[in-house]
Amino acid sequence: MRVLLVEDDDSVAESLKRGLARYGFEVDWVRTGREALAAPGQDLVLLDLGLPDTDGLDVCRHLRSRSDVPIIVISARSEEVDRVVGLEIGADDYVSKPFGIREVVARMRAVLRRVGTVNADAAGGSAEQVALSQRLVIDRRGRRVMLDGVEVSLAPKEYDLLALLSEEPGALFTREQIMEAVWDANWFGSTKTLDVHVAALRRKLGDVVAIETVRGVGYRLTTR
Repeated sequence: MRVLLVEDDDSVAESLKRGLARYGFEVDWVRTGREALAAPGQDLVLLDLGLPDTDGLDVCRHLRSRSDVPIIVISARSEEVDRVVGLEIGADDYVSKPFGIREVVARMRAVLRRVGTVNADAAGGSAEQVALSQRLVIDRRGRRVMLDGVEVSLAPKEYDLLALLSEEPGALFTREQIMEAVWDANWFGSTKTLDVHVAALRRKLGDVVAIETVRGVGYRLTTR
């Protein structure tokens, strides 16, 4: 799945590229409206409005006039009029900055499902139910975790953390990757909150899975 990212802020673009790559998206990044209009066909466009050479709304209008490609506006403009205009000229969704990568991916999947450009598995990113072991199952659609057939009571961030680590069991996730994906790319609080949530998951899941600490780097999840 190829995504055209139109964004002139390097820090935002780099963060989005890293985050989307973890979810299996290939990202082509351009900084201007001119480059966006000259780019080859893509499966989806993430479009900032505050571009250096033109208004992103004009880019959206031109893209929509020649293609049905899904367009999601990502912008610091949060006024209702900007949202309304963006949607009226052809954008499929509108996400205001600052945002977290999980929100953007969720919006992308929802748009892709609506337009029917991908199958259910691709739009969902993974199976709706993931069995980490015979005893532990994650229900992604229902945002539930079942242990021995009984739902485990998890706080929202505890669920998000487990869901992220379970996407690639055995893979090492750095603290920065986890904070960006589960909390927010613009999180400015202490990362100690991550350690607290890991400790809570370990306590609630017992010996069914292991969340291993890689000192100075991050965490990985392994099944037992």
